[in-house]
Amino acid sequence: MRQTLIVSTHGQITLPADIRKRFGIKGGEPVIIEDRNGELVLKPATVLAIEMYSPEQVAAWDQQDRLSDAQRKALLNRLAKHAPKVAKKRN
Repeated sequence: MRQTLIVSTHGQITLPADIRKRFGIKGGEPVIIEDRNGELVLKPATVLAIEMYSPEQVAAWDQQDRLSDAQRKALLNRLAKHAPKVAKKRN
């Protein structure tokens, strides 16, 4: 489908209602515009909420997840026991 749109003096265009409906674009929702080898491609966008964490929060989580020396040693021992089995399966 090809339609001619007029760009306003503010650089705005109005998407025809049938196109907005077909692509599920509602007023106030974002769209993405891309330059693809000299052609403009417009497509619906999805915005996801993200949560930002402070360095202090990340440091606290790192501290909570830290292994004790005993836990680290036990884990390394378990890995060492299974490593030869894994290597044999690959060969």
